[in-house]
Amino acid sequence: MKFVRFKINQSIRYGILEDDMVREIDSDFLAEYELTNAYYKLQEVKLLAPVIPSKLIAVGINYQDHAAELQFTTPKEPLIFLKPSSAIIGYGQEINQPETASRIDYEGELAIVIGEVAKNIRQEDARRYILGATICNDVTARDLQKLDNQWTRCKGFDTFAPLGPWIVTDLDYDNLSIVTRLNGKQVQSSNTSNMVHNTNRLVSYISSIMTLYPGDVIITGTPSGIGPMKHGDIVEIEIEGIGILRNSFTALV
Repeated sequence: MKFVRFKINQSIRYGILEDDMVREIDSDFLAEYELTNAYYKLQEVKLLAPVIPSKLIAVGINYQDHAAELQFTTPKEPLIFLKPSSAIIGYGQEINQPETASRIDYEGELAIVIGEVAKNIRQEDARRYILGATICNDVTARDLQKLDNQWTRCKGFDTFAPLGPWIVTDLDYDNLSIVTRLNGKQVQSSNTSNMVHNTNRLVSYISSIMTLYPGDVIITGTPSGIGPMKHGDIVEIEIEGIGILRNSFTALV
């Protein structure tokens, strides 16, 4: 199933994607909902970020090859940090360069969306707390990352968390191909099976630290191939079974 959050006629609504049609539901899909008889063509609606979570938990250095390209050591436990929900934008929206940063990088990542309240969850039980998956671009001000001892600033600017295009349920989250393209050229290519800490491990570990609420998002790390964007660039992140997240980059001129 594909859950969609969208805008039409200046109204934010929720729906289920059926081929190229969006069928509206009567409430947020994180709660109980009923199907309506309202249908919209996908091209008629504006896709929004599928959720605005209470928190977006990111996982750093979760692919061996990415650790190598940054000359970091792979952590024995998940390396987590938070991105603010104010950084989230949806499919097709612009990523903006802040005035205080000079190099802005793309990072294609699988994003897991929590479906039930989760606290101190065992790894073997983690799967049932996952609603589904979407795609995130963990945009990073690389020059600032090298200056700071923690990553809140370099990854927390407005527009630095493109998310979408929708949430897909019932996937094998630990065996999905992930590809990033910059202006049509492939720059990242991997599979989520290469993650150091898989999705069940991440849900279990993070829930031992903080309560996860429905709609919370865990972005699971990026493979190698990160790089800078320049003005007008188009970044596409494609994950098997989900689709494509596409955003443009606007630099200071």
